[in-house]
Amino acid sequence: MDKVVKTDAEWRAQLSDTQYRVTRHAHTEPPFSGIYWDTTTAGSYNCICCGTPLFVSQTKFDAGCGWPSFWQALPGVVNERRDTSHGMIRTEILCAVCDAHLGHVFPDGPGPDGLRYCVNSASIDLQPKPE
Repeated sequence: MDKVVKTDAEWRAQLSDTQYRVTRHAHTEPPFSGIYWDTTTAGSYNCICCGTPLFVSQTKFDAGCGWPSFWQALPGVVNERRDTSHGMIRTEILCAVCDAHLGHVFPDGPGPDGLRYCVNSASIDLQPKPE
């Protein structure tokens, strides 16, 4: 996959204010405020910035945290980096194609690897599965 690189002005023109703050400046939307925290629609969750498929609905679960949570990302599309902001040590997750901040991954999920990808709704776009 080719890396998607845009200027700050191009990102601002493409994204809403919330999407821009979350994806380009690693902000976090308040819990229970995003449009996908309780969505059960079947489909693909794609990066809001570049359209890369990141997660599928079959791996989405209700973690009770107020953000969309997935127990697995699609292979090779999510990068991780150490995040020491706000006096915590966490693992940030980013789109591997455009470096959009997605959220964080935690070791308390239900899947086979025990992971919980905690994602901001503002960083993803649900493409419903055709019926």
